[in-house]
Amino acid sequence: QVRLVESGGGSVQAGGSLSLSCAASRFTYYPDYMGWFRQVPGKERAVVAAISTIGGNTYYTDSVKGRFTISQDNAKYMLYLQMNRLNPTDTAIYYCAAGFRFYGWTNPTTYQNWGQGTQVTVSS
Repeated sequence: QVRLVESGGGSVQAGGSLSLSCAASRFTYYPDYMGWFRQVPGKERAVVAAISTIGGNTYYTDSVKGRFTISQDNAKYMLYLQMNRLNPTDTAIYYCAAGFRFYGWTNPTTYQNWGQGTQVTVSS
């Protein structure tokens, strides 16, 4: 198991930027895959961006390509999401996720561990 704690959410106007952080702790083995998901009321949680912690391969959902950047600092057990040119459709609760076996970037089964979430609100 991995404990994940997100920080950095908040409110911003459209066109602005926010940076999310996720601190991983209480693990025996560092996860092989980490990602950021988001969820809005009435919809399923969906992947925003993900990364393989060893190879650094990344995945982005189409709607955030060119605007969001996922990065990691394995020495500090940290995962980041830099979000630029935010728009109101990016409003959601953002969750950090981690896992050890790959079932696909977008498959929630890849990620067995979840943070508590942090709210991101973008106003027009």
